[in-house]
Amino acid sequence: MSQHTDHASQPTGHGHHQHTAHGHRHGAPQGNHHDHGDLDWDVMGPMLEQEAEISRPQYEEAARWIAGLPTAPKVRRVLDIGSGPGVIACLLAEVFPEAEVVAVDGTAALLERTRARAERLGLGDRVGTRHADIPDDLEGLGEADLIWVGNALHHMGDQRAVLAGFAALLRPGGTVALAEGGLQPRRLPRDIGMGRPGLEARLEAVNADRFENMRAALPGTKRETEDWSALFTAVGLEPQGTRSFLLDLPAPLPERARDHVVAELARRREMFEDDLSAEDITVLDRLLDPEDPAGLRRRPDVFLLSARTVHLGRRS
Repeated sequence: MSQHTDHASQPTGHGHHQHTAHGHRHGAPQGNHHDHGDLDWDVMGPMLEQEAEISRPQYEEAARWIAGLPTAPKVRRVLDIGSGPGVIACLLAEVFPEAEVVAVDGTAALLERTRARAERLGLGDRVGTRHADIPDDLEGLGEADLIWVGNALHHMGDQRAVLAGFAALLRPGGTVALAEGGLQPRRLPRDIGMGRPGLEARLEAVNADRFENMRAALPGTKRETEDWSALFTAVGLEPQGTRSFLLDLPAPLPERARDHVVAELARRREMFEDDLSAEDITVLDRLLDPEDPAGLRRRPDVFLLSARTVHLGRRS
Protein backbone atom coordinates (compact mmCIF):
# COMPACT_ATOMS: atom_id res chain seq x y z
CA MET A 1 0.00 0.00 0.00
CA SER A 2 1.38 3.19 -0.80
CA GLN A 3 0.62 6.48 0.62
CA HIS A 4 -1.73 7.86 -1.84
CA THR A 5 -5.02 9.32 -1.70
CA ASP A 6 -6.88 8.64 -4.81
CA HIS A 7 -8.25 5.40 -3.66
CA ALA A 8 -9.50 3.35 -6.49
CA SER A 9 -7.30 4.84 -9.06
CA GLN A 10 -4.13 3.33 -7.81
CA PRO A 11 -2.20 0.81 -9.73
CA THR A 12 -3.06 -2.62 -8.73
CA GLY A 13 -0.58 -4.13 -6.66
CA HIS A 14 -0.97 -2.02 -3.28
CA GLY A 15 -3.61 0.25 -2.90
CA HIS A 16 -2.89 2.02 -4.13
CA HIS A 17 -4.36 0.23 -6.10
CA GLN A 18 -3.59 -1.62 -5.93
CA HIS A 19 -0.42 -1.44 -4.21
CA THR A 20 -1.40 -2.07 -0.81
CA ALA A 21 0.85 -2.52 1.91
CA HIS A 22 -0.01 0.86 2.27
CA GLY A 23 -1.70 6.27 -0.51
CA HIS A 24 -3.41 10.10 -2.60
CA ARG A 25 -3.42 7.68 -5.53
CA HIS A 26 -4.08 7.95 -3.54
CA GLY A 27 -4.80 5.42 -4.43
CA ALA A 28 -2.60 5.13 -1.65
CA PRO A 29 -0.18 3.99 -2.60
CA GLN A 30 -2.10 0.47 -0.98
CA GLY A 31 -2.84 -5.14 2.05
CA ASN A 32 0.51 -4.32 0.84
CA HIS A 33 2.05 -3.56 -2.41
CA HIS A 34 2.13 -6.85 -4.14
CA ASP A 35 4.68 -7.48 -6.82
CA HIS A 36 2.73 -7.36 -10.06
CA GLY A 37 4.48 -8.09 -13.28
CA ASP A 38 2.26 -5.66 -15.16
CA LEU A 39 3.51 -2.63 -13.22
CA ASP A 40 6.70 -0.87 -14.21
CA TRP A 41 8.11 0.16 -10.84
CA ASP A 42 10.86 2.16 -12.52
CA VAL A 43 7.99 4.42 -13.62
CA MET A 44 5.61 4.05 -10.67
CA GLY A 45 8.32 4.39 -8.02
CA PRO A 46 9.37 7.91 -9.00
CA MET A 47 5.70 8.92 -9.43
CA LEU A 48 4.83 7.76 -5.91
CA GLU A 49 7.95 9.43 -4.58
CA GLN A 50 7.11 12.70 -6.29
CA GLU A 51 3.59 12.67 -4.91
CA ALA A 52 4.74 12.03 -1.36
CA GLU A 53 7.41 14.73 -1.58
CA ILE A 54 4.91 17.30 -2.82
CA SER A 55 2.55 16.29 0.02
CA ARG A 56 5.32 16.38 2.63
CA PRO A 57 3.94 19.48 4.43
CA GLN A 58 0.75 17.56 5.28
CA TYR A 59 2.63 14.51 6.52
CA GLU A 60 5.13 16.55 8.51
CA GLU A 61 2.39 18.57 10.21
CA ALA A 62 0.58 15.33 11.09
CA ALA A 63 3.72 13.72 12.49
CA ARG A 64 4.56 16.76 14.61
CA TRP A 65 0.97 16.82 15.90
CA ILE A 66 1.40 13.22 17.06
CA ALA A 67 4.80 13.92 18.61
CA GLY A 68 3.43 16.92 20.53
CA LEU A 69 0.42 15.28 22.13
CA PRO A 70 0.44 15.22 25.95
CA THR A 71 -0.36 11.50 25.77
CA ALA A 72 2.42 10.74 23.27
CA PRO A 73 4.61 7.83 24.37
CA LYS A 74 8.36 7.78 24.01
CA VAL A 75 8.68 6.59 20.44
CA ARG A 76 11.43 4.02 20.11
CA ARG A 77 10.07 1.93 17.23
CA VAL A 78 7.80 2.93 14.33
CA LEU A 79 6.11 0.73 11.74
CA ASP A 80 5.16 2.47 8.49
CA ILE A 81 2.58 0.13 6.96
CA GLY A 82 2.37 0.33 3.18
CA SER A 83 5.45 2.49 3.06
CA GLY A 84 5.79 2.78 -0.71
CA PRO A 85 9.10 4.43 -1.69
CA GLY A 86 9.94 5.49 1.86
CA VAL A 87 9.34 9.23 1.85
CA ILE A 88 7.12 9.06 4.93
CA ALA A 89 9.31 6.51 6.70
CA CYS A 90 12.29 8.87 6.43
CA LEU A 91 10.16 11.81 7.55
CA LEU A 92 9.04 9.84 10.62
CA ALA A 93 12.69 9.11 11.41
CA GLU A 94 13.39 12.86 11.34
CA VAL A 95 10.41 13.76 13.54
CA PHE A 96 11.17 10.95 16.02
CA PRO A 97 14.98 11.13 16.20
CA GLU A 98 15.37 8.38 18.80
CA ALA A 99 13.24 5.85 16.94
CA GLU A 100 13.97 2.90 14.71
CA VAL A 101 11.61 3.12 11.73
CA VAL A 102 10.64 0.01 9.78
CA ALA A 103 9.18 0.55 6.31
CA VAL A 104 6.76 -2.32 5.61
CA ASP A 105 5.67 -3.00 2.05
CA GLY A 106 4.94 -5.88 -0.31
CA THR A 107 6.88 -4.53 -3.29
CA ALA A 108 10.61 -5.20 -3.29
CA ALA A 109 11.37 -2.41 -5.78
CA LEU A 110 9.80 0.19 -3.49
CA LEU A 111 11.73 -1.08 -0.49
CA GLU A 112 14.92 -0.68 -2.52
CA ARG A 113 13.98 2.96 -3.11
CA THR A 114 13.39 3.33 0.62
CA ARG A 115 16.84 2.02 1.48
CA ALA A 116 18.47 4.29 -1.09
CA ARG A 117 16.59 7.34 0.21
CA ALA A 118 17.50 6.57 3.81
CA GLU A 119 21.17 6.29 2.90
CA ARG A 120 21.09 9.58 0.96
CA LEU A 121 19.56 11.34 3.97
CA GLY A 122 21.99 9.83 6.47
CA LEU A 123 19.23 7.74 8.05
CA GLY A 124 20.38 4.32 6.94
CA ASP A 125 21.18 3.25 10.51
CA ARG A 126 17.63 3.96 11.72
CA VAL A 127 15.37 3.26 8.74
CA GLY A 128 15.01 -0.42 7.94
CA THR A 129 12.73 -2.30 5.58
CA ARG A 130 10.52 -5.37 5.85
CA HIS A 131 9.02 -7.17 2.87
CA ALA A 132 5.58 -8.24 4.10
CA ASP A 133 2.03 -8.66 2.90
CA ILE A 134 -0.57 -7.38 5.31
CA PRO A 135 -2.48 -8.92 6.96
CA ASP A 136 -0.80 -12.30 6.36
CA ASP A 137 2.58 -11.24 7.76
CA LEU A 138 1.31 -8.96 10.50
CA GLU A 139 2.38 -11.02 13.49
CA GLY A 140 6.03 -11.05 12.47
CA LEU A 141 6.45 -7.28 12.48
CA GLY A 142 7.21 -6.94 16.19
CA GLU A 143 6.15 -4.37 18.75
CA ALA A 144 5.93 -0.64 18.07
CA ASP A 145 5.20 2.62 19.83
CA LEU A 146 3.75 4.19 16.67
CA ILE A 147 2.10 2.45 13.72
CA TRP A 148 1.53 4.74 10.77
CA VAL A 149 -1.11 3.36 8.37
CA GLY A 150 -1.36 5.70 5.41
CA ASN A 151 -4.30 5.06 3.07
CA ALA A 152 -3.76 1.34 3.47
CA LEU A 153 -6.53 0.01 5.68
CA HIS A 154 -9.14 0.44 2.96
CA HIS A 155 -7.25 -2.14 0.92
CA MET A 156 -7.93 -4.80 3.55
CA GLY A 157 -11.09 -6.87 3.24
CA ASP A 158 -11.71 -7.12 6.99
CA GLN A 159 -10.62 -3.70 8.20
CA ARG A 160 -11.69 -4.30 11.80
CA ALA A 161 -9.64 -7.50 12.08
CA VAL A 162 -6.56 -5.84 10.61
CA LEU A 163 -6.92 -2.85 12.93
CA ALA A 164 -7.13 -5.28 15.85
CA GLY A 165 -3.91 -6.83 14.59
CA PHE A 166 -2.22 -3.43 14.63
CA ALA A 167 -3.53 -2.78 18.15
CA ALA A 168 -1.97 -6.06 19.31
CA LEU A 169 1.46 -4.88 18.16
CA LEU A 170 1.36 -1.66 20.17
CA ARG A 171 3.35 -1.29 23.35
CA PRO A 172 1.44 0.22 26.30
CA GLY A 173 0.71 3.86 25.48
CA GLY A 174 1.45 3.27 21.80
CA THR A 175 -0.53 4.87 18.98
CA VAL A 176 -2.03 3.85 15.66
CA ALA A 177 -2.11 6.80 13.26
CA LEU A 178 -4.67 6.01 10.58
CA ALA A 179 -4.71 8.24 7.50
CA GLU A 180 -8.12 7.64 5.93
CA GLY A 181 -10.59 10.01 4.37
CA GLY A 182 -10.02 13.68 3.75
CA LEU A 183 -10.78 15.43 0.49
CA GLN A 184 -9.75 14.28 -2.96
CA PRO A 185 -7.32 16.59 -4.79
CA ARG A 186 -8.63 19.35 -7.00
CA ARG A 187 -6.44 20.83 -9.67
CA LEU A 188 -8.64 22.86 -12.03
CA PRO A 189 -11.47 25.41 -11.86
CA ARG A 190 -15.01 24.08 -12.25
CA ASP A 191 -15.26 25.74 -15.68
CA ILE A 192 -12.01 25.47 -17.64
CA GLY A 193 -13.39 27.11 -20.77
CA MET A 194 -13.88 23.95 -22.82
CA GLY A 195 -16.19 21.00 -22.57
CA ARG A 196 -18.92 20.65 -19.96
CA PRO A 197 -18.03 22.32 -16.63
CA GLY A 198 -17.33 20.02 -13.71
CA LEU A 199 -14.74 17.67 -15.26
CA GLU A 200 -12.96 16.94 -11.99
CA ALA A 201 -16.23 16.22 -10.19
CA ARG A 202 -17.01 13.60 -12.84
CA LEU A 203 -13.54 12.10 -12.52
CA GLU A 204 -14.05 11.93 -8.78
CA ALA A 205 -17.39 10.15 -9.23
CA VAL A 206 -15.77 7.54 -11.47
CA ASN A 207 -13.00 7.13 -8.92
CA ALA A 208 -15.55 6.60 -6.14
CA ASP A 209 -17.28 3.85 -8.13
CA ARG A 210 -13.97 2.15 -8.84
CA PHE A 211 -13.06 2.38 -5.16
CA GLU A 212 -16.28 0.63 -4.21
CA ASN A 213 -15.64 -2.08 -6.80
CA MET A 214 -12.11 -2.52 -5.42
CA ARG A 215 -13.47 -2.94 -1.89
CA ALA A 216 -16.11 -5.42 -3.06
CA ALA A 217 -13.48 -7.59 -4.77
CA LEU A 218 -11.14 -7.89 -1.77
CA PRO A 219 -10.83 -11.33 -0.17
CA GLY A 220 -13.03 -11.64 2.91
CA THR A 221 -14.36 -8.12 2.46
CA LYS A 222 -16.69 -6.81 5.14
CA ARG A 223 -18.61 -3.57 5.06
CA GLU A 224 -17.82 -1.18 7.90
CA THR A 225 -19.31 2.16 8.78
CA GLU A 226 -16.31 4.45 8.41
CA ASP A 227 -16.52 5.76 11.96
CA TRP A 228 -12.85 5.29 12.73
CA SER A 229 -13.13 6.35 16.38
CA ALA A 230 -15.79 3.69 16.90
CA LEU A 231 -13.57 1.12 15.21
CA PHE A 232 -10.67 2.07 17.48
CA THR A 233 -12.92 1.52 20.49
CA ALA A 234 -14.12 -1.81 19.11
CA VAL A 235 -10.53 -3.15 18.96
CA GLY A 236 -9.58 -1.89 22.42
CA LEU A 237 -7.92 1.41 21.54
CA GLU A 238 -8.78 4.80 23.02
CA PRO A 239 -9.55 7.45 20.37
CA GLN A 240 -7.06 10.31 20.69
CA GLY A 241 -8.44 12.75 18.16
CA THR A 242 -8.81 13.46 14.48
CA ARG A 243 -7.29 16.26 12.42
CA SER A 244 -7.12 17.16 8.75
CA PHE A 245 -4.06 18.63 7.09
CA LEU A 246 -4.24 20.89 4.06
CA LEU A 247 -2.07 20.98 0.98
CA ASP A 248 -2.73 24.33 -0.69
CA LEU A 249 -0.54 25.09 -3.71
CA PRO A 250 -2.26 27.98 -5.50
CA ALA A 251 -1.96 28.89 -9.16
CA PRO A 252 0.36 29.31 -10.86
CA LEU A 253 1.88 26.00 -9.83
CA PRO A 254 5.64 25.50 -9.59
CA GLU A 255 6.98 23.20 -12.28
CA ARG A 256 7.45 20.13 -10.09
CA ALA A 257 3.88 20.21 -8.83
CA ARG A 258 2.66 20.85 -12.38
CA ASP A 259 4.55 17.75 -13.53
CA HIS A 260 2.69 15.78 -10.88
CA VAL A 261 -0.70 17.12 -11.98
CA VAL A 262 0.05 16.23 -15.61
CA ALA A 263 1.10 12.70 -14.64
CA GLU A 264 -2.00 12.19 -12.50
CA LEU A 265 -4.48 13.35 -15.15
CA ALA A 266 -2.66 11.26 -17.77
CA ARG A 267 -3.13 8.23 -15.56
CA ARG A 268 -6.81 8.97 -15.11
CA ARG A 269 -7.22 9.51 -18.83
CA GLU A 270 -5.84 6.01 -19.39
CA MET A 271 -7.65 4.26 -16.53
CA PHE A 272 -11.06 5.90 -16.88
CA GLU A 273 -11.34 5.89 -20.67
CA ASP A 274 -14.26 3.45 -20.70
CA ASP A 275 -16.14 5.39 -17.99
CA LEU A 276 -16.03 8.88 -19.49
CA SER A 277 -17.93 10.57 -22.29
CA ALA A 278 -16.27 11.22 -25.63
CA GLU A 279 -16.44 14.94 -24.82
CA ASP A 280 -14.54 14.49 -21.55
CA ILE A 281 -11.91 12.35 -23.28
CA THR A 282 -11.41 15.06 -25.89
CA VAL A 283 -11.01 17.68 -23.15
CA LEU A 284 -8.48 15.52 -21.29
CA ASP A 285 -6.51 15.04 -24.50
CA ARG A 286 -6.34 18.79 -24.94
CA LEU A 287 -5.31 19.28 -21.32
CA LEU A 288 -2.50 16.75 -21.77
CA ASP A 289 -1.27 18.22 -25.07
CA PRO A 290 1.88 20.22 -24.23
CA GLU A 291 1.40 22.37 -27.34
CA ASP A 292 -2.24 23.29 -26.67
CA PRO A 293 -2.60 26.83 -25.24
CA ALA A 294 -5.43 25.47 -23.03
CA GLY A 295 -3.33 22.53 -21.85
CA LEU A 296 -1.99 21.91 -18.36
CA ARG A 297 1.53 22.92 -19.34
CA ARG A 298 0.47 26.38 -20.46
CA ARG A 299 -2.61 27.42 -18.54
CA PRO A 300 -2.05 29.70 -15.53
CA ASP A 301 -5.02 28.50 -13.45
CA VAL A 302 -3.75 25.01 -12.49
CA PHE A 303 -3.49 24.53 -8.72
CA LEU A 304 -3.29 21.67 -6.21
CA LEU A 305 -5.61 21.53 -3.19
CA SER A 306 -6.29 18.53 -0.97
CA ALA A 307 -6.87 17.54 2.64
CA ARG A 308 -5.68 14.39 4.42
CA THR A 309 -7.38 13.25 7.60
CA VAL A 310 -5.52 11.38 10.34
CA HIS A 311 -7.25 9.49 13.18
CA LEU A 312 -5.36 8.45 16.30
CA GLY A 313 -6.04 5.50 18.59
CA ARG A 314 -3.97 4.77 21.71
CA ARG A 315 -3.37 1.60 23.67
CA SER A 316 -3.95 2.25 27.36
